[in-house]
Amino acid sequence: MKNLSVLLWNVLEVRLIFPPQRAQYSPSSHNSTPHSSLNRRSLTLPPTHNSKVLKGIEDLRARNARPEEIQEGALHLFQKHLQGSTREDTLRKDAISHHVLRLAYCRTEDLRRWFLAQECDLFKARFKQLLPAEQRSFLESSGLPFRATTVEEFAAVKDSLAKTHLAVTGSRVGAQQLSTMDTSSSTATAIPISDSFFKVPFEQVPDLVATRKVYIQEGWAYVSKDQLSSLVGAPFRAKMSKALVITARRWAATVAPSEADRLAPIVESLSQRYLGVDYTDPEKRGVLGTVTATDIPTLSRQSFPLCMQNMYAALRESGHLKHDGRMQFGLFLKGVGLPLEEAVKFWRMMMAQTAPGEKFDKEYLYNVRHNYGKEGKRKDYTPYSCSRVINAVPGVGQVHGCPYRTFAPEALRTALSRAGVEGAKVEEAVTKAKGGHYQLACASAWEGAHGGCECEAGINHPNQYFEESRRVTKEREAGAAAGGEGGNNNAPTAEIKARYDRNRTNESNNISEVEMQEPGSAPAKLA
Repeated sequence: MKNLSVLLWNVLEVRLIFPPQRAQYSPSSHNSTPHSSLNRRSLTLPPTHNSKVLKGIEDLRARNARPEEIQEGALHLFQKHLQGSTREDTLRKDAISHHVLRLAYCRTEDLRRWFLAQECDLFKARFKQLLPAEQRSFLESSGLPFRATTVEEFAAVKDSLAKTHLAVTGSRVGAQQLSTMDTSSSTATAIPISDSFFKVPFEQVPDLVATRKVYIQEGWAYVSKDQLSSLVGAPFRAKMSKALVITARRWAATVAPSEADRLAPIVESLSQRYLGVDYTDPEKRGVLGTVTATDIPTLSRQSFPLCMQNMYAALRESGHLKHDGRMQFGLFLKGVGLPLEEAVKFWRMMMAQTAPGEKFDKEYLYNVRHNYGKEGKRKDYTPYSCSRVINAVPGVGQVHGCPYRTFAPEALRTALSRAGVEGAKVEEAVTKAKGGHYQLACASAWEGAHGGCECEAGINHPNQYFEESRRVTKEREAGAAAGGEGGNNNAPTAEIKARYDRNRTNESNNISEVEMQEPGSAPAKLA
């Protein structure tokens, strides 16, 4: 990146002025920035699509997908979200989205590391799909200093290469072709690209060395044409890492201060944007419909994720949550379908011991109404996504945030057991949480709390956890009502409820559904 782009905000458009760029081969090495004019929609739409691609790649790797599955998934995601109507349109969307996201993800070390890992996987996947001649053209156009082995070099190690090929691929035919290849008729010229190996310092292909998929002799690694993606991936990663650091310095020094009220918030929000369902939109929820304050205890036991169960338990015990906790829990309840009137009733009852009567109205009612867009800027706030919950750092006396990140292993194990998660899934969730895979840990807990049902979509939002839980519960209830096999399908739910109730029996802060109801009200029924 020669110069940081000059970003000018006009009335109708954001103009990104960059040096001209010749059309690159696919995939792009992103060495140069694009020359393009963008309106406000174009500034956010392509990067959002690219974010979906990168997030999908992260999910594949987190699920321990095989390399070929990651490649296939990355290409599918790219085609789905970034493929244009023409080659030029695809290149333009790819270039614009990459460089805007580079601005969004350059600001911290964690963001740079995440962006770099996903971009490298996407680059390798797109490189592997090229034909040998296209790969050669890309190497030549990129100026990468890699050379094919000479005939003499190949002849000296071909038997060892054949053994390595057999060990890695299991193909005896391919190994035999290598060991019997006749090189006597040639002089010291390069073998054609279709049949060549590349001789490079072994430290340039650490992934191949780590997985023992390359032959090494005297510090040199012999990389086959099928492994070229690992070879070109290292310089791509190095250049991208350097570019992100330089961009971060210049963004902080020049662009962010001058565009603090206009461009900077838009760009910076791209790294925090939730890409799933908007849970404030009833048309996109619709699993349970409207719920009441008296439904909350049952819903909490059956369908709340651990982060919300933790805050609900603290609220019952102390009659109070600090501001961040009220925001996180209150917006979650808004997302599950609790209307404003019921939310006021719920918070008034739950905080009665610490803020009775007029004190609640004076100190906390505004906050509840503010969450629903009825006070202040009248913004219709959206429930927090998993990424935002995980990034929250609770202070002393606060209980918000993600328990899979904030709880010690033993405390997490106890909390999951109390929530009715089966033993094997408890240990699986604790192990994943230790490894920093907090959303995968939550998905394991969901499976353990729902009788072994598979959480195919993963967990990306607390309200998604809730909706998937309600969907399974309603299906089992419908099956039980219909009789036959449906009754058997409901058995795990009854077992889970019984296990949860046993774990909660001795807790002094337990609250029943009757306690949540107002005097004379009828028993609550779930939708």
